Amino acid sequence: MTRLAFIGAGRIAQAIMGGLINQGLTASNMTAADPDPDILDMLPTGVKRSADNLAAVADADVVILCVKPNMAKPVVSGLASVLTDRLLISVAAGIRASDLTAWSGAATVIRCMPNTPALIRQGMIGLYSADASAVQRALAGDLLGAVGATAWFDSDDDLDKVTALSGSGPAYFFYLMEAMIDAGVELGMSTEASRTLVLNTAMGAAAMAVKSPDSPAQLRANVTSPGGTTEAALNVLSAQGLSESLDAAVRAAYERAIELGNSV
Repeated sequence: MTRLAFIGAGRIAQAIMGGLINQGLTASNMTAADPDPDILDMLPTGVKRSADNLAAVADADVVILCVKPNMAKPVVSGLASVLTDRLLISVAAGIRASDLTAWSGAATVIRCMPNTPALIRQGMIGLYSADASAVQRALAGDLLGAVGATAWFDSDDDLDKVTALSGSGPAYFFYLMEAMIDAGVELGMSTEASRTLVLNTAMGAAAMAVKSPDSPAQLRANVTSPGGTTEAALNVLSAQGLSESLDAAVRAAYERAIELGNSV
């Protein structure tokens, strides 16, 4: 059975561990390293714990890097002596697969970008590798698939776009929900009632978009009667440039992802 080492044991690492255990992977086949003993105390029962990265990786087949972007270079450089025959999977935002390969000397590097719904196993994870075999790609897909849907892309630049769209994307939806809840309160509704309406509407709309053969544009058109309330609202959103604002926001996140990669 595949043995895993997590370098960095924060929320995303814990989500992946939990998803894998839920799918039947034995917890004792996972080791997690983190300098914070309080974080190690939060790990699922049975997962091995270590404060030493090298010790954690010693018996691993796959190393999953779950550290902050600014820590990626020193951490993988410190593991270079043992990564030459390992598969390295990184979730560090903005850190290119090519740089990880140069720093770590790993035989194969897969870069991935999850998002926070992975914490409830509803994530969207983009993956890229220049040199992974079909078997390694399948393995990575199975591992990351424990916390959500996966999709493979063709370049590091694609992963920067994934970061901008789905990596940061939950915050865009949360922002919209927040604004809609506030709008309901401004109309005189209680915060609790407005929150219930908005969150359940968002959940239903997302589920409908996933399950329907129609595009979001068509689904929008389907509920927009000429001269009706929805059309009145959408006319305001269009006049105030919502589409242009979202385009600018995603582009800003994409450019920041590139900057993070260039700053290491």
